[in-house]
Amino acid sequence: MSATTETQDTKLTFRRYKDGDDRIKRWQDQIFQASWSHKCPTYIQSTPPCQGSCPSGEDIRGYLNIVRGIEKPPVGPDGKPLMTWQEYAWRRLTEANPLPAVMGRVCPAPCETGCNRNQVEDHVGINSVEHYLGEWAIRNGLKFKAPEQKTGKKVAVIGGGPAGLSVAYQLALKGHSVTLFDEHEFLGGMMRYGIPGYRTPRDVLDAEIQRILDLGVEARLKTRIGTDVTLEQIRKDYDAVFLGLGAQGGRALPVDGDAEAPNVVTATSFLKAFNDGRLRHVGKRVVVVGGGDTSMDVATVARRLGHIEQAKPTDWEGAIAGQMAQDVADISMRQGADVTLTSVFALDKMMASKHEIEHAQAEGIEIMGGWMPVAVVKGADGRATALRVAQCEAKMAGGRLEIKKIEGTEKDLPADLIVSAVGQAVDLTGLDEFNNGKGAVATDRNYQVQGKPGVYAGGDVLRPHLLTTAIGHGAIAADGIDQFLMGVEAGRRPKIDVHVFDMMRKYVEKGIAVEEIKEPLRGTSDSKGAIHNFENRSDRYVIPHDELFLGHFQHTARNLRNITHLNKESALGNFEERLDPLDDAKVVAEAKRCMSCGLCFECDNCVVYCPQTAVFKVKKNEATTGRYVATDYDKCIGCHICHDVCPTGYIQMGLGE
Repeated sequence: MSATTETQDTKLTFRRYKDGDDRIKRWQDQIFQASWSHKCPTYIQSTPPCQGSCPSGEDIRGYLNIVRGIEKPPVGPDGKPLMTWQEYAWRRLTEANPLPAVMGRVCPAPCETGCNRNQVEDHVGINSVEHYLGEWAIRNGLKFKAPEQKTGKKVAVIGGGPAGLSVAYQLALKGHSVTLFDEHEFLGGMMRYGIPGYRTPRDVLDAEIQRILDLGVEARLKTRIGTDVTLEQIRKDYDAVFLGLGAQGGRALPVDGDAEAPNVVTATSFLKAFNDGRLRHVGKRVVVVGGGDTSMDVATVARRLGHIEQAKPTDWEGAIAGQMAQDVADISMRQGADVTLTSVFALDKMMASKHEIEHAQAEGIEIMGGWMPVAVVKGADGRATALRVAQCEAKMAGGRLEIKKIEGTEKDLPADLIVSAVGQAVDLTGLDEFNNGKGAVATDRNYQVQGKPGVYAGGDVLRPHLLTTAIGHGAIAADGIDQFLMGVEAGRRPKIDVHVFDMMRKYVEKGIAVEEIKEPLRGTSDSKGAIHNFENRSDRYVIPHDELFLGHFQHTARNLRNITHLNKESALGNFEERLDPLDDAKVVAEAKRCMSCGLCFECDNCVVYCPQTAVFKVKKNEATTGRYVATDYDKCIGCHICHDVCPTGYIQMGLGE
């Protein structure tokens, strides 16, 4: 192990514990001893916090390293790359998420919140890189590669939203036959019926869905399980079932008394009517209750639709209720609607994305933070004329929302239309046997429904959350379904359940021979079946910023996507997309801002600063991503300088205990 030229004049008497010690001490506390240590460097692959924060489980660091040029695409016998870096990065990304062009636009990007680069200046624009790759794939007609052999197993997927599409995609790649059942005319779920088209362009959504169908996935639309097809028939015809029902039922206003009125609607019914093309205009005064991204969608749609002076309220009320609205836009000038959004949370505590709040305010939407709905004020005809609100204090306590009303602060907000965007619910009609009593489905960690072998679930049917969460549920459930179909006992999911960089796959791609591992391996560095002084802890460890050498990174501004900003006047009738993808040069520059937390990005610091020349570059014919340097332990004195100057935290001190 370690070696030194100094001689020892005294007999070694080191004992970890002395007589009388009554507690165990952390051996880690003994690693650093002034300028030397009895620890030598080892190379530890960890999960970066962006991936640990991504509900879809994307290998974010992996595809960013491809975009920036650290990891190269595989090459053919002629030495030329088998694909472009764009395709290689897209294929790495879509191992977890088959809908990057959609998610690159609408995902609130919890990965960016977790990004360690926030400790330097600003997070990496992960969402913008995902957006670019998704767009590039559509523009260049990339397709998924279907497996050569089928397993003969059949799976029914109930629900064609993000969870259902995700599980169908993953199961199809595993060789299973999948049929998607959805009660709507088109697939997409909340991506189509819950988000306006200027945020998820329909041609983009259709292209990414079609790519999944091209794997051989069958779609049976306008088919409701429990009504058009019985659950018994599904069980008879299929080997496994996945419940991917979305939360497309809205929740009523949380007010005292009767809140029902023809012009009091839920956000889901409002957005579905708009996305179906049935809602053409709204009333003069619209009040939205919420504070999340859905409420922002409602408010900005209402602002864009505006109102029409000669229109009757029943025109747009009928549209929301499901009747075709009279299109009077040609005979009457459309005018802007006055839209007010209320939330129990203060502006800086709202659940909505910061940029969506800013967009809404720029478009002339008034946002009232710290106000709760109290009652619906009705006229003699039974229609709502105003929403009574009061100031409040809201906080989360024990996982529950506590709202305290401030007495004497009530006031009425005049309204022609009131929209409740305070939550969503799942309709389990016909599937009542799976209801856990709370309007949801209970599963284990593999997303198998409790007490129902062969039945799995994911997405909003577990709990309404993000689209990216539903995609992640689908991927994990697909693993569980595959194990069930193959008769394999489901193992425990890893503590950190995400896709990670696989160094052994890079060895195979590069053609580096890997031998069979034969025990015992203790104390050897000669085996070609294991990578010496390397350990992958990605399944259990997320590396924090304080284990990185942040001084290595210079202040570098983000490469921002172009966003079309609208004002109160220009928003009216404007349903064009606001977000443009980065160009090739900017997306590469943005990927280079990634600090590659927990994995070597070939900066050479450890080689340059090692005073013993113990750290060395691996031979080119044996090197690959993550295996750029190694250590000669005959030279290493354990000075831990390499650890101190490692920007990514990839070098940890060990191998000496």
